[in-house]
Amino acid sequence: MRKGDGVTLGSYVAGFVGSIVPTFIAYILVVHHVLSGGWLIAAIVALAAVQLVVQLVCFLHLGHEPNPRWNLLMLGFAVLIIIIIAGGSLWIMYHLNYNMTTEHMNTYMRDHEGF
Repeated sequence: MRKGDGVTLGSYVAGFVGSIVPTFIAYILVVHHVLSGGWLIAAIVALAAVQLVVQLVCFLHLGHEPNPRWNLLMLGFAVLIIIIIAGGSLWIMYHLNYNMTTEHMNTYMRDHEGF
């Protein structure tokens, strides 16, 4: 840590507490069945986004440099790649499940598993 860059032990402690609180809230929501279905998923995604912002600001110090354009550009590119990979994986799994009928599964198991 350099002098004058605004990074102190207090900022790390605040980041740690700010990361633990959304995790604890998500845990409570799931364990105690406070929400269900799509509302629960939306709440967990929102809490994950809050935790991401807290970690980017407190631990990676995003926004503390004089010219953050390149860091934001690389962050945007990383988010795009993650969306492509996760979305593509979900799309493939959905279509594999959709195209695999019960007859296909029974035939596959009979031919490959010896049933």
